Amino acid sequence: MCGRFTLTVDPAEAQETFSNFTFPQQFAPRFNIAPTQPVLVIPNDDQNTADFFIWGLIPMWAKDPSIGNRLINARGETLEEKPAFRGSLKHKRCLVLADGFYEWKGAPGRKTKTPFFIHMKDRKPFAFAGLWDSWNSPDGSQVKSCTIITTVPNELMTIIHNRMPAILHPRDYARWLDPSPQTPDQLKPLIKPFPAEMMNAYPVSTMVNAPANDTPELVLPVK
Repeated sequence: MCGRFTLTVDPAEAQETFSNFTFPQQFAPRFNIAPTQPVLVIPNDDQNTADFFIWGLIPMWAKDPSIGNRLINARGETLEEKPAFRGSLKHKRCLVLADGFYEWKGAPGRKTKTPFFIHMKDRKPFAFAGLWDSWNSPDGSQVKSCTIITTVPNELMTIIHNRMPAILHPRDYARWLDPSPQTPDQLKPLIKPFPAEMMNAYPVSTMVNAPANDTPELVLPVK
């Protein structure tokens, strides 16, 4: 699964990497983004504009928004089978922007897991494959939310965890964001492990375990 990630670049750096899209003029660097918090998303709404959505998908038909707490991730292999994801896969896809993510590795005989920070070797931001939806609350306000799709691990991730977030190659952004209805067969080739040789991973402090901690020290390597 993917339960924490980072987006530490400033708007100018994001704009440089995702040059076809418009970004908010300001947003703060985040070193420990957790579920239910706002995340920077580019939805396939034909606007080519990044916006902040809540992390944890609330389907439009949901009676209780707390369902989003359980829908932070979506297994790529079964998207079309799940009512919460089926409609969004066809009509509402998005890029979830990040420049790194955390995963925890267990070890025999140890009660605590070791957090690892995973990022691109060039340190540039990238995009998770995501789904989004819009939910109308009883007070009339609209809540936009998203989930991050996961897939099988690549060679780097397999020694850390049995899943990894689906990271899209930049050449596939336009296809993933195509607003026209897509079938699972058209989209599934995009949901795959990102090349391990382009990524790096190292252990970091257990300070990241607490969502309240959100400082640059979290991404520093530890022995």
